[in-house]
Amino acid sequence: MQSINETIYMVFVSLFLGTVIGVPLGIFLVITRSNGVKPNRSAFAILNTTINIFRSVPFIILLVAVTPLTRLIVGQTYGSTAAIVPLVLYIAPFIARLVETSVLDVGPGIIELAKSLGCNTYQTIRYFLFPEALASLILALTTATIGLIGATAMAGTIGGGGIGSLAITYGYERFNTSVIFLTVVILVIIVQLLQSLGNRLAKKLRHE
Repeated sequence: MQSINETIYMVFVSLFLGTVIGVPLGIFLVITRSNGVKPNRSAFAILNTTINIFRSVPFIILLVAVTPLTRLIVGQTYGSTAAIVPLVLYIAPFIARLVETSVLDVGPGIIELAKSLGCNTYQTIRYFLFPEALASLILALTTATIGLIGATAMAGTIGGGGIGSLAITYGYERFNTSVIFLTVVILVIIVQLLQSLGNRLAKKLRHE
């Protein structure tokens, strides 16, 4: 139960912080692209490249690479709270890409409608793009959450705590296959519940 609680803590704190950072970045990518509401080639290129850099680094390497930053922010490099720093740096660019994809799926007619009504950039995003993309955004955040669960398990290999640490310490290192099997079952159940919840919310928003 302690390992499950640590995993839930890492996932949802990282998801919250990653969403706060990633959603605005995703929206910014959409509005600054060449056919966006506010095209800005330089800003788009800089942000797009930065996100690509973070997305291209495997999480296990990112865990080690940001150790100095983790120590600076948290004061230590082990434990569930310390693991949140690399988890946020991992998930925020991922969420930004998911948000970008979801919003780009909204038909161009929606933007034209907003322009014809004299809406500014904020109003276009708030009252047109965001509501139309909300169901897709729910599924995107569900995908991000499931990805975070896998990342927290990886964080457990370097003392991040959670179910991953349980599997390594009490399963792999002690040759206890039953513990490893149990952690797999727990992770599968959590993922299935989250995916079902996300699908249900998205379906409800689409009025299906």
